[in-house]
Amino acid sequence: MSRIGRLPIKLPAGVTAKIEGNRITIKGPKGELNRDLHPEMQIKLEDNTLKVTRPSDSQQHRALHGLTRSLVNNMVLGVTNGFEKSLDIVGVGYRVEQSGPKLILRVGLSHPLEVVPMPGITLAAEGTTKIHVKGANKETVGEQADKIRSMRLRDPFKGKGIKYTGETARLKPGKAGKVVGKK
Repeated sequence: MSRIGRLPIKLPAGVTAKIEGNRITIKGPKGELNRDLHPEMQIKLEDNTLKVTRPSDSQQHRALHGLTRSLVNNMVLGVTNGFEKSLDIVGVGYRVEQSGPKLILRVGLSHPLEVVPMPGITLAAEGTTKIHVKGANKETVGEQADKIRSMRLRDPFKGKGIKYTGETARLKPGKAGKVVGKK
């Protein structure tokens, strides 16, 4: 049996789950999330605990078992704590500013870029070089952060651009680095 799939999901205080066929709705202090799950996976709510079971031991059902449990668990975590991704802007003259719910990015282009948040997402600028993407849905938070990052990918030679906080990338040496030491 799947090690992840067989783990029960405990619902914290203030979180409710509603199951209608293969659609699950989770409500909590940070919002409400809905998801259509695979129709062959069975979810049961017993004593404030969600349990995911599979109909057989076929390879497809084993794969869906852990996936379904992880998706439901992320929904529960999202409506209780929420998810957050942070981005750093690196480069001389590169900056971000908050304009209501939107962000204005100045990242070395001839025009400023405007970032409009997706539904259920809040964008926050900390100072002029840090962006925080927050929301209840883990997929949407990751998608929004990736869209912002792709507006100015990191330059492999100088390191300028938008990167995730904590992301490291080795810089390429460039032309001068290849010639050194050769005669």
